[in-house]
Amino acid sequence: MDEVLTGKVIAVNGPIVKAVGLAGIRMFDIAEVGSDRLIGEVIRLTEEITIIQVYEDNTGLKPGDEVISYVRPLSVLLGPGLIANIYDGIQRPLVGISELCGSYIKKGIKLSPLDVSKKWEFQPLVKAGADIKEGTILGEIRESPLVLHRVLVPPGISGRLTRIVDAGAYTIEDDIFSIDTIAGAYNGKLAVYWPVRKPRPSRNRKKPFVPLITGQRVIDTFFPIARGGTAAIPGGFGTGKTMTQHALAKWCNADIIVYIGCGERGNEMTDVLTDFPKLVDERNGRPLIERTVMIANTSNMPVPAREVSIYTGVTIAEYYRDMGYSVAVMADSTSRWAEALRELSSRLGDMPAEEGFPPYLGTRLAEFYERAGLVETLSGKDGDITIIGAVSPPGGDFSEPVTQHTSRFVRCFWALDKTLADARHYPSISWIDSYTEYLIDIEDWWKNLDAEWMTTRNEVMNILLEDHRLEQVVKLVGSDALPPSEQYILFCAEMIKNAFLQQNSFDPLDKFCSPEKQIKLLKSLLSLYKKGMERVHAGVPVKDIAALDVVSEIVRLKSEISDKELARIDEYAKRLEQALAALKSPS
Repeated sequence: MDEVLTGKVIAVNGPIVKAVGLAGIRMFDIAEVGSDRLIGEVIRLTEEITIIQVYEDNTGLKPGDEVISYVRPLSVLLGPGLIANIYDGIQRPLVGISELCGSYIKKGIKLSPLDVSKKWEFQPLVKAGADIKEGTILGEIRESPLVLHRVLVPPGISGRLTRIVDAGAYTIEDDIFSIDTIAGAYNGKLAVYWPVRKPRPSRNRKKPFVPLITGQRVIDTFFPIARGGTAAIPGGFGTGKTMTQHALAKWCNADIIVYIGCGERGNEMTDVLTDFPKLVDERNGRPLIERTVMIANTSNMPVPAREVSIYTGVTIAEYYRDMGYSVAVMADSTSRWAEALRELSSRLGDMPAEEGFPPYLGTRLAEFYERAGLVETLSGKDGDITIIGAVSPPGGDFSEPVTQHTSRFVRCFWALDKTLADARHYPSISWIDSYTEYLIDIEDWWKNLDAEWMTTRNEVMNILLEDHRLEQVVKLVGSDALPPSEQYILFCAEMIKNAFLQQNSFDPLDKFCSPEKQIKLLKSLLSLYKKGMERVHAGVPVKDIAALDVVSEIVRLKSEISDKELARIDEYAKRLEQALAALKSPS
């Protein structure tokens, strides 16, 4: 029987509760507080006083109320049934709670994160008598049409397999296998608990080398991220952070999506919860929800649960990574998570650092982003976690602490520009302020598609950078004062923005752009620049080039040509070259 500690409340300060009488309790152990048995976690210990942060509404809690602890850390239940489920920050199933309580979560309600009565068809892959190690794949379950759930030997367990059940239907509470370990017999089930603040182990970390294809041209071509990488999307209110993350979650080529709505508005999470079940993954024709896990912790839910929600999400991601899957974690937004840290630290009386945030803000952010990566799992397979966190700096000020600390720990920075958003240019990712450090890592992958990818990408990027410099001059003297070659640079940059960088998420052909289509569009635009510049140097006016029908047609290619008709882009490039070559100087 589990050890049980009993104490009593001596003080309550919002979600922070002080208790005494819990001798032997440890940091990050779970405690149940008051007559409603509210879930809390130990966050500080002194000689006699235990400080607990309560993850539920503790209205009515008072000194003298009972506190119980089973001396177990805050953990999530990992097993079949996570896919297509929706949880709050402490892994309570919101669909099940809704059926019991209606629109609002009642205090103290406890439901198993996974359906204990559902039977799963288990297919064993090893036989009794085998010597097995931690991470060994014991069997498989078809969790959803898109996800084959691999049942693993938990970390830290190894020995001789003395028993494993035959193929058949079992619940998560049935004993499935037995292992004779040095410490004695271990009986395993389909589901296992894991502490959320403890990263799951792997054999070794590897350097990422495959890009996470998102279908968003400005990301994939100019600021790509590798599978197993980290990225931040900072931007002020209304710049499209949530919409960008929605697009990434919908179209990226990860096997599993873990979407964490951390402190965002309820209506935004409602959009996610209603959209995802209806969306069809165009790669396989199945609903996107069949490879998605959602953590919904809106701004009106208790603040401490917001703080723990990102750990819940990344622990679930590590579980699927260990099966050999590529997992993308969308955290929206880490600023709301940092605000929860600030509120809790102020109630604890911690010395505030910059803008009132706790001095350990940078450490916590680093711990979160470090759980990304490409690894060799304990089973010997490769698995990866890509973490993309939205940041909401007040007033769009990128010098505030959360944005600054985040930029230190991520290798990809997609800065959103309010000017672009106001101009209805989406995605509103600034090509001036954004950067990526993954270009060299993934260059070989792109070269397999096109040997000239890096050169083409860099040449087009230089046009955009030169355009940015010239725009400063135009503000002073006007565009007519520029020589024709520089006027042509401005014209080509505008075409790149309209024909390539801007993307319509409501257009059936433009909402997702394959890598093959991206490189062909980019080469067409570079051809327009190079061949056109030759004609400009030969004396052809820029307005004559701009007046060509074939030139204006380039803007429509993205929404008129599907990924299956890419030969049409090659045909267009030939027509463009012929039309430019036919232009003659007026003199």
